[in-house]
Amino acid sequence: MKASEIKDLSPEELKSKLSDLDKERFNLRFQLAMGDIENPMRIRDVKRDIARIKTVLKEKEIGG
Repeated sequence: MKASEIKDLSPEELKSKLSDLDKERFNLRFQLAMGDIENPMRIRDVKRDIARIKTVLKEKEIGG
């Protein structure tokens, strides 16, 4: 997900997306532990998306 796409979302949508990504990260970590993961690079992408969303949420909170 690109930063420009994230900045266009409302805070409620960002929180929802953040929740979904947290669940996906948990599932990916579980798959990694079980040795059943298809694309291990997806974990990195999800972590970066989570960081981007948290950054945008904080910017909107401060700029508010």
